[in-house]
Amino acid sequence: MIRKHLAAAVLAVLASAAIAQEAAPYTVAEGNKVDAKTLKGWKTWRQAACERCHGANQEGMVGPSLTDSLKALSKDDFTKTVLDGRAEKGMPPHPFLKGEKIDALYSFLKGRSDGKIAPGKVFGIDE
Repeated sequence: MIRKHLAAAVLAVLASAAIAQEAAPYTVAEGNKVDAKTLKGWKTWRQAACERCHGANQEGMVGPSLTDSLKALSKDDFTKTVLDGRAEKGMPPHPFLKGEKIDALYSFLKGRSDGKIAPGKVFGIDE
C-alpha cells in the first residue's frame, strides 16, 4: 500500500514538472540560444530601449528588476503594465508593443526571470 502511494506521489510530481515545462513560453539551449519568438522578444527589448530604466540585464535601475517582477506578475498583468504604463511609478505606456511584440517580449523576460536565459545577447537556436 505504501509503495502504491509513493508511486502515485512520484507520478504526480513528474506530471507537474512536465506541465510546468510545457507552460514555458520560451525554448532555450546553452543559456543564450532561444527560439525565434523569444529572439524577437530580445530584439523588441533592445529596440524599445527598456534597459534605460530596467538595466541591461533586466535586474533594475530606476525601474524595478524584471527578473524579480516576472516571478509574481501574470502574463495579463505584464501586458497591461507595458501597454498602459504605470504613471504613478514613472512607467510610460508602450502601446506600440501590441500583439506579437508583447508576447515575444514576455517570452524573453520570463526566460530571464526563470533563470533559463543568461544575461546578455541571445542568438537563435539554429545559429
